[in-house]
Amino acid sequence: MDLLDSSLVSLLVNLSYVGSSILFIVGLKMLGSPETARRGNFLSSIGMLLAIVVTLLDQSIIDYKYIVMALFLGSMVGYIAATKVKMTSMPEMVAIFNGFGGIASLLVGSSEYISLQEVSLVLTFAIFLTVIIGGVTFTGSLIAFGKLSEIISGRPFLYNGQQIVNILLLFLIFLLGFEMIFLNYYLNPSEILISLCLLAFILGILVVIPIGGADMPVVIALLNSFSGLAACAAGFVILNNVLIVAGALVGASGLILTNIMCKAMNRSLSNVLFSGFGAVDTTASQESQEQGEVNPINVKDAFLILEAASSVLIVPGYGMAVAQAQHAVRELGELLESNGTEVKYAIHPVAGRMPGHMNVLLAESNVSYDALAEPEDVNPIMETIDVCMVIGANDVVNPDAKENQGSPIYGMPIIEVDNSKTVFVLKRSMASGFAGIQNPLFFKQNTRMLFGDAKEMVSGLVSEFKG
Repeated sequence: MDLLDSSLVSLLVNLSYVGSSILFIVGLKMLGSPETARRGNFLSSIGMLLAIVVTLLDQSIIDYKYIVMALFLGSMVGYIAATKVKMTSMPEMVAIFNGFGGIASLLVGSSEYISLQEVSLVLTFAIFLTVIIGGVTFTGSLIAFGKLSEIISGRPFLYNGQQIVNILLLFLIFLLGFEMIFLNYYLNPSEILISLCLLAFILGILVVIPIGGADMPVVIALLNSFSGLAACAAGFVILNNVLIVAGALVGASGLILTNIMCKAMNRSLSNVLFSGFGAVDTTASQESQEQGEVNPINVKDAFLILEAASSVLIVPGYGMAVAQAQHAVRELGELLESNGTEVKYAIHPVAGRMPGHMNVLLAESNVSYDALAEPEDVNPIMETIDVCMVIGANDVVNPDAKENQGSPIYGMPIIEVDNSKTVFVLKRSMASGFAGIQNPLFFKQNTRMLFGDAKEMVSGLVSEFKG
C-alpha cells in the first residue's frame, strides 16, 4: 500500500512538472508578441508557482524553516524590485538577477558535491558545469551591473596579455575538472570545490570587464543564457525535471537573443567579447568633433516645423529613459496625430542598455504597438518622412556606420534618419554616446539640435500644441 501511495505521489509530481513545463513553453511563445507578452509572463509565473508548490510538498524535505525564511526574503526582494525600481534601472536589475540565478545554481551544485556519497561520472560532470557556469555568471553579472549603474566606468578595461590570462584560467579550470571527475587523487573535494569557485569568479570578472558599455545589451542577453544553462545543469544534479526544462528554455532563448543582438550590431559574439569596443583614443575623438557647426533650434521653431509636418518618425534612445520622457513623448505623438500627422516610432534592437529597453518604456506609457517599427521597415521610406525626432539616441543613428570605414561601428545597421527631410536631435549636450564616439549627424545641413532635458523639451512642444 505504501509503495502504491509512493508511486501515485511520484506520478502526480511528474504530471505537475509537465504542466509547469507546458506553461513555460506557452508563456515564452506569447512573449514573442507585444500584444500577448503580459499574458505570457503571467502564464510563466503560474507555471513557476506550480513547480514551487509541488516541490515543497515533496516528502524528502526535512526542515521547512529555512525554506520559509528564503521564500519570505525572496518575495520581499521581488516585491521591492517590481514596485520600486524605476524603468530606467531595468537593465541593472536584469543584470543583477542574472547574477542571483548564477550563484543559486553554484550553491546547489556545491551542496550536492559536498554531500556526494559515491562518485558518478555524469553527476560529477553536471556539478562541475553548474559550479563553473554559475560562478562566471555571478561575477560577470556583478560587473555588468556596475557598468550599467555607472558604479564603475562603462569603458572597457584592457590590459596586455588578457587573452593569455583567460586561456590559462580556462586551462586550470579544466585541469581541476579532470581531477574532480576522474581522479580525486591530488586534492580533497573541499579543495577542488573552493578552487573551482574562485577560478570561476575570477574568470567572470576578467571576461566582462574588458567589454565596453555599448555592448551591454549583448552581454546581458549572454549572461541571461548562462544563468539558464547553470540552472539546467543544476536540474541534472538534483534530478529535477522542471528545472532542467526551465533552464534549457532560458539558456536557448538567451542564446537566440544574443545572436539577434549581434546581428543588429553586425558583429560576431567573439568580436563583442574580445575586441574591447568603446576604447576610442582621445585624438580620434577630438578629430571627430571638428566636423563643422551645429544648427541649434528652440522649442517654438521646432513646434512650427512639426505643426506643418505630414509625417513624423520618433526615434527613442537611452536619453529618453534617463529623462523619463516616455509619457511626454506619447502625449506629443497623440497631439501630432490629432493634427493630421502620421506618427511612427522606430525602435533599434540595441537602443538603450538592454534588449527591448525602448519597447518596455513605450509600452509603459501606452504607446500603441501598431505604431512601433523596426529599422528595416522605415529605412526604405526615410526620404519621404518630413521630420525625424531623435530623443536621446546616438549610436543607433550614427551615419558613420555606413559612411566611415574607420569607425568602430562601421557596418552596423542603423536607423538612417539623416535621409529624412528634417532631423530634430534632442540632447543635453554635444557629448558622445555610450560607445564613446562622436556623431556626424549633428553637423548635417538637415539636422537641428534641440538642447536640453528631453522631458522638458518634449513637454514644451506639448504646451505649444495645446496653447
